[in-house]
Amino acid sequence: MPETPKSSLLSLEPKRPLPSAPEEPQPIFLRELPKHDERFRYTLAHILLPVDLLVKFDIDPITLRNREGKVMVHTAYSQDGMVWALRLLNDMDPRDPLMEIELADTPFNRIAVNWVAMNDPRAPRFDIDRMPDGTSTLRGTARRNIPAEIAAMRAGLAPGQVRRGLGHLERLLGDLEQVFAAMHHYEFDVEPLFYHAAILFERFGFRYARGEGFMRRIHEGFQPGGDLWARLDRSTPFRAPEQAHTIRGRSWAIHDGILDEPWDGVKMYKRLGVHGGIDTAPGVPW
Repeated sequence: MPETPKSSLLSLEPKRPLPSAPEEPQPIFLRELPKHDERFRYTLAHILLPVDLLVKFDIDPITLRNREGKVMVHTAYSQDGMVWALRLLNDMDPRDPLMEIELADTPFNRIAVNWVAMNDPRAPRFDIDRMPDGTSTLRGTARRNIPAEIAAMRAGLAPGQVRRGLGHLERLLGDLEQVFAAMHHYEFDVEPLFYHAAILFERFGFRYARGEGFMRRIHEGFQPGGDLWARLDRSTPFRAPEQAHTIRGRSWAIHDGILDEPWDGVKMYKRLGVHGGIDTAPGVPW
């Protein structure tokens, strides 16, 4: 029997502690990233790229290139440096990235997640993001391609989705926490564009900086006898009574304008490593 090695990583000399952050670490903002070492910026981006997802779509997890040698990860800054975006591309359908993230510095010395999405290029696409003439709908927030939205809803998608997701959102948000920790931020913000997005964020541990009462009123309104329940009158395909029983259905009804006010003003935040414990739609399935 071979002899057990007497040395190990724990017994190597000299023993040096891992360098730590300063006692009062200063947050790093997106506008400052270009001033930092390129390897640091590359590492931050790499944290957000799931290795198994890269390999599944034939992307080298180290070089980030496909089989033909093309780099499949693109990053971009706004002109003032306050917005940073990352797109993970795919070879199956170049119209939609596998993963898309946009972060922005805020006027309150914080960083916000403006957009996060994951798309399965193997799934059918629904053109809710463009009109028949090609004009952008801004994911349905500026104008609406109603036939495409009806088809997407019937296929089980939620507002704003052009394809089925990849099931990595919770993991991606956890990876974002690692990035924010490396940038010395204890919290980060998000302003959900849709009702279902706010519910997803709260179930992943976010709390409300603004809008929790609004969300609870929406839940009450969808209860039998509530004001929103009464408006599910089948006047449009998005207002069937059964929409009240799922998060996705409620979101389509809200997207269709069922509220007395526009969907706006909901702001949330996530503290690193802490689950907020908020549930404004208890027991309502996706």
